[in-house]
Amino acid sequence: MSQTQKVLSLNGRKITLLGTAHISNESIEEVAETIRSQKPDCVAIELDEKRRESMTETDTYRKLDIIAVLKRKEGFLLLANLVLASFQRRMGQNVGVKPGDEMLAAMNTAKEEGIPSVMVDRPIAVTLRRAWAKNSFWGKCKLISAMIASAFDKEEVSSEQIEALKKSNEMDSMMRELSDYLPAVKEVLIDERDRYLACHIWNAAGNNVLAVLGAGHLPGVQDHIEKIAEGEESTDTTAISEIPQKEGFSKYTGWIIPVLIIALIILGFIFGGRNTGRTMVGSWIIWNGMLAAIGTLIAAGHPITVLVAFIGAPLTSLCPFIGVGVLTGIVQAVFCKPKVSDMETLQDDVASFKGWYQNKILRVLLVFLLSSIGSSIGTFVAGAGIIKTLSRFFSKIGIWFINLFAK
Repeated sequence: MSQTQKVLSLNGRKITLLGTAHISNESIEEVAETIRSQKPDCVAIELDEKRRESMTETDTYRKLDIIAVLKRKEGFLLLANLVLASFQRRMGQNVGVKPGDEMLAAMNTAKEEGIPSVMVDRPIAVTLRRAWAKNSFWGKCKLISAMIASAFDKEEVSSEQIEALKKSNEMDSMMRELSDYLPAVKEVLIDERDRYLACHIWNAAGNNVLAVLGAGHLPGVQDHIEKIAEGEESTDTTAISEIPQKEGFSKYTGWIIPVLIIALIILGFIFGGRNTGRTMVGSWIIWNGMLAAIGTLIAAGHPITVLVAFIGAPLTSLCPFIGVGVLTGIVQAVFCKPKVSDMETLQDDVASFKGWYQNKILRVLLVFLLSSIGSSIGTFVAGAGIIKTLSRFFSKIGIWFINLFAK
């Protein structure tokens, strides 16, 4: 038996966990051979329905509506998906394998053998949204920087290194590094999905189930399945299948900066006079608008998109319901409408710096990202300037409040 297979005999059922490397010829062959030789009652596959659809339907990206994506506030999700897919695709180029080919082989072989297959992974959109929501501001910055770095990483990976990913010691080392660098991401991408996969593998039909999943999930999934069999865990995954909802005070955190900025500007007018108030308003508009516009310019945005960034950023920064990136992205898509050819070359273009500017879909996402970053920086710079300007009047404000409460 391969070192990447774990056979569990629990409660009269046989569950075989087959660990793979997602860009490995050996994994493709092993998956097909195992299904044909074992002839299980069901094949459970580490995919969700959306990813299964994107792998089996070649025209998925042709149906992409970038404006609809931005309106649904899924610009970052699409960006993350493209970068992650590009990174895996680039790793597989050296061995002539596309990411997930072993999962496709599992589906095709199961179909040929007349064996039902079931997708047991959590939807990628839920996973990415949970990873984002659970991260601190600093964690989000580290996540974005790691994504950008991986998009342009040109390091070549040999077939030997890819096969080494299936060895437990290699995987343990990678998981420790991820846990140290981004613990919240590791919790969502690995720990939660281990439990989700285990629950859905257990719920798969039949007494002889073969589960095809990434080797990194093997130890965690095995542990959860054994606990489920012993009654120590339930198979209810509702808690990890939803986007974390903000509760209590955290529901209003998005309003803290806008309310604080508006309050400080009002205090500036009251205690510093009309000129001080105008200076604060001007500082807010200039810094926020200017840095958002500069970000849009760096992304080679359309002149009207740059103008929208400058006008929109000071306003959207005071409204948690919409970000300037959504506005600039939609305007960019309207004035530089993506073509079918942009959709067809999307996954290739994301791997090159030049491609981000040539491909109109990627440029829309670049405008979305850089204008948002520019506006965020502008918010903190302008906010600091407003506080500094108002600091000269803090003593007057203190006296005013003392007199107010003394009455």
